[in-house]
Parts: sequence; structure tokens; C-alpha cells
Amino acid sequence: MENWIEQDLNPFMTFSSSGKIGYTNNEAQFLLNRIPCKQLFDIAMQYAPITFGFDTSYIDLSLGNYKFYAVTVGYSDEENISLKLYKSITTKKENIFQNNSGEMVNIFTLLDLSISTNSIKPSNLKTKFIKKYDPSIPEFKIIINEFLKLVNLIYERFSGSSNITTTVKLKVGEFIKINNKKYSLISVEIKGDKFNKHSDTSIEDNAYKISIIESIDNHHINLNLPLYIE
Repeated sequence: MENWIEQDLNPFMTFSSSGKIGYTNNEAQFLLNRIPCKQLFDIAMQYAPITFGFDTSYIDLSLGNYKFYAVTVGYSDEENISLKLYKSITTKKENIFQNNSGEMVNIFTLLDLSISTNSIKPSNLKTKFIKKYDPSIPEFKIIINEFLKLVNLIYERFSGSSNITTTVKLKVGEFIKINNKKYSLISVEIKGDKFNKHSDTSIEDNAYKISIIESIDNHHINLNLPLYIE
């Protein structure tokens, strides 16, 4: 039964009474890299049944790039509460990244290349590009052309900013489980003081193709990359 929950395409997680995460399946780990834990705990509290047991509510809920049509919340004691969110049906996109794909590369080299390309555009001639890199991050597998395409799309969103800051760091203590193996996460945050909103999903689509978890807010975009070094 536990394996079924682990591989369920719908996020399932448990919380303690104080809001701390107890258990997450694979899909919930993806969700928690985009949505704060407290926000999900608040949803569990909002839809929790009045008495012990389980209750399912049909809702129209958007969280980041996820859309959900129902939520089940349940508890059998006062110490723990469970939450399951049901994703709305969408067309499945092709994910081209596998553990053995991509090339070993220095991520800073790729980012520097993209920054160099974008800094000479007319709209960015007065832009200051600030880099905050963690030099301890090793080379790891990335699908180079697709990653560069994604990063260039992001820099375009901040075109015309007075400052664009790129921060790269290892997310200490955070992992993602893929095919029953844990991988550390590398965070790439790009932010600027001008954010050009678009209605298309080009960033989301390109990130999904190469197994990158993205979150988009005004003035900053964050990418979480699995640290594949095998």
C-alpha cells in the first residue's frame, strides 16, 4: 500500500499538529519545492472535518502551476493530519530528461554565457548583472541546449531592469526522490526590478522537459535542478 501512495500522481502529505511535515510522497515533494509548507498546512486546516475521520471537498484550487479539483483531509488523533490534493487532468507533456542523459558541465559557465548574450541586448545596455555563485557546486549533468534556452527566456522576462541578480546555491537538507533515489537540489534564482509578464507557458514547458522545478513570482524566478553526478 505504501508503494501505491509513494507513486501516486496526486500529492499526499502528513503534518504534525504544529504544522511540521511528517511524510510526503514523490509528487508532494515536487509541490513543496514550489509552495510553502505553511500554505499547504493552512489548506489542511481549512478543509479538515469537524470530527475524527476523512472529508473530501470539491474545489477549484490553483497552487503555483498546479490546478486541483478536490482535496481530502483526515485525522484519527489530535497529533497528525493528512492531506491529499487531486490534480486536474491536463495534457501530459514529454519529459526528455533521464538519469543518463545530459552532459557533465559547470553550471556557472552556462549562466555566464547566457548573461554575456543578454547583456549586449539594447534593452540591457544599462543593466548591471550581479552574480552570487556557490563555488563548491561541482559539475553535474544538464541538457545544455535546453537549459540555455530556458535561462535565456528567464532573462528576457527581466529585460530592462536596472539590476538582474543570479544566485546559485545548494539547497542544504532538501532532496528530491526520483526512481527511488534521492538527489540534492541546486537552486538558481534570477531576479530583477522589472518583470515583463507574459501569458504563455514557455518557461514552465521548457523547465518540465528537463526535470527542472520552477516557481515564478513578480521580480524573481527560481529553478530547482536535480544534482545528477552519476
